[in-house]
Amino acid sequence: MSDRLSWGIIGAGRIAGAFAKGVATSKTGTLLAVGSRDQAKADKFGAEFGAPRRYGSYEALLADKDVQAVYIATPHPMHGEWAIKAAEAGKHILCEKPLTINYAEALAVIEAARRHDVFLMEAFMYRCNPQTARLVELIREKVIGDVRVIQATFSFHAAFNPESRLLNQTLGGGGILDVGCYCTAMARLIAGVALGKDFAEPIAVSGCGHIGQSRVDDYAVASLKFPGGILAQLATGVQLNQESVVRIFGSEGSILVPSPWFCARDGGASKIIVQRKGGKAPREIVVESPAGIYSIEADTVAANIAKRQAPSPAMSWADTLGNMRTLDQWRTAVGMIYDSEKPEANIPTVDRRPLAVRPGHKMKYGRIEGLDKPISRLVMGTMLEGSTLPLPHATVLFDEFFRAGGNAFDTAVVYGSEKILGQWIKNRGLRDQVVILAKGAHTPFCDPKNLTEQLLVTLDRLQTSYVDIYMMHRDNPDIPVGEFIDVLNEHKRLGRIRLFGGSNWSIERVKAANRYAKRKGLAGFSAVSNNFSLARMVEPVWAGCVAASDPESRRWHKKTQMPVFSWSSQARGFFTGRARPDDKSDKELARCWYSDDNFKRLARATELAQMRGALPINIALAYVLNQPFPTYALIGPRTLTELSTSLPALDIELTPDELRRLNLEA
Repeated sequence: MSDRLSWGIIGAGRIAGAFAKGVATSKTGTLLAVGSRDQAKADKFGAEFGAPRRYGSYEALLADKDVQAVYIATPHPMHGEWAIKAAEAGKHILCEKPLTINYAEALAVIEAARRHDVFLMEAFMYRCNPQTARLVELIREKVIGDVRVIQATFSFHAAFNPESRLLNQTLGGGGILDVGCYCTAMARLIAGVALGKDFAEPIAVSGCGHIGQSRVDDYAVASLKFPGGILAQLATGVQLNQESVVRIFGSEGSILVPSPWFCARDGGASKIIVQRKGGKAPREIVVESPAGIYSIEADTVAANIAKRQAPSPAMSWADTLGNMRTLDQWRTAVGMIYDSEKPEANIPTVDRRPLAVRPGHKMKYGRIEGLDKPISRLVMGTMLEGSTLPLPHATVLFDEFFRAGGNAFDTAVVYGSEKILGQWIKNRGLRDQVVILAKGAHTPFCDPKNLTEQLLVTLDRLQTSYVDIYMMHRDNPDIPVGEFIDVLNEHKRLGRIRLFGGSNWSIERVKAANRYAKRKGLAGFSAVSNNFSLARMVEPVWAGCVAASDPESRRWHKKTQMPVFSWSSQARGFFTGRARPDDKSDKELARCWYSDDNFKRLARATELAQMRGALPINIALAYVLNQPFPTYALIGPRTLTELSTSLPALDIELTPDELRRLNLEA
């Protein structure tokens, strides 16, 4: 092997050929292998582009120990699968845009790169080009003053072929994903630089488009609003010729980029045109590219492999995630949802393997009498408000939680997530393997009649005949506890629930309920779900919330061994580094958790975390899990990174003295 980076290409289409030519003229790379699903295509491609090793499967290419980096050039829906498998094979990855078909799958790919410690970059070749770097400099230098409006277009008219990848629903066709992604990435880059950052996320996305006879977006437009009053107008299409340029309008002039996407394709000169307000004539800024656009892209990968990501204006992982989220929002506004993303879809795992618990996982489990299966000590919350594509997002999160050994899921009528959870369980065939904690009878519908009506709705949404644990979401002190115990026992008798309890119930009402149950020979509460965390809940997160973190509640739970399913077990991010006494920008965090005693707890958790080689959030979660009574911590990660940073808490054992010192009032 030479000291040049040895590339393998997955896919043998047109864009794969363009990249192969780029590698051949790059400073750092050599093309070693090509993989295709057809041996004849691999042989033809290898002969044309000089790849000595030619494989009739992608798996065979990834098994080649001499291939150091792979360029993934398959149709969009296959990107996620082969990027993950490449990461598992220890290959560095340059994946053709878009990284995946949606934000959720991108989370899975980036987590795989993180876990297997490989380089990953989304292949927006123009982001690696000197022309884009010069454009960034001009915006940073404010040559047109403050940026106000960004216009970006990438559109062409392809021959109509409903089986082609451009127009085929199952292949992720349509303009938004194919070339609209360039426009969103450019707008976010320019807006970010104008705001003093590498990129910016839009605070509002709207759009409209034409869905053609092949059920993909033939052409579409979008409007984006960024902080600082910056607006963007985007246009794309695969069935319409438009002027594919970028224009930027500022308070002191404008910029035109005549060839923003391919720059100087084969190297040489390209230009940026600047018109200053009041200026006599536009100024042409010539940018020289030392090599072709794909050669520079390949060299960018080689130069940054040790860092695992390339610096801006190339696409970092965070930049890619923001771009994918924006594309999801644009497609949703247009109505361009793929069949594979719809709420009733049977979404496969991103790596297309059967879902299974990962060997060597660290999950811990508990048992509650009356339930015939173990319960993971971490419970996945299912509040996914704000998710543009909730089933794909939930699928990626739930799959990874299950792989990590998690089998317990928390849902509620008011969450709006029951259908999503139920569809995921059905898709995976896991009903007998998972524990569903469902909640209903939330104020103002907290009475026996509404409890029954909501439970039946819950079962229908979840597509199941029973839930493992049913919690009343709130209490209603105006109704005698016996009425609730009676109706809950009736549902238990009918097989609709296995166990029941109360969320946000006081200890006195729980005691009263269980005294009534014992007197009548009925089942009582088996668990409660109140707030329990290292940080004291200063003010209720929502009206009617009850905490069990006070000394009296802790003593009662220790004495009775009543299990606690603790919500906001990590104090809604208080221990993640977001909380500082002088920063009250997160008004909800400040209102509910800011106090002198909580900041002292944060300081002690941070000190102990440094001693243990952990994060403060791990210590806070371990505090919940190491109590002298049964605890199950509800967690609500929105990304796989958030999930992965929660899992190390399972390995932390805290002594009684450490528990006491962490929770000192002063």
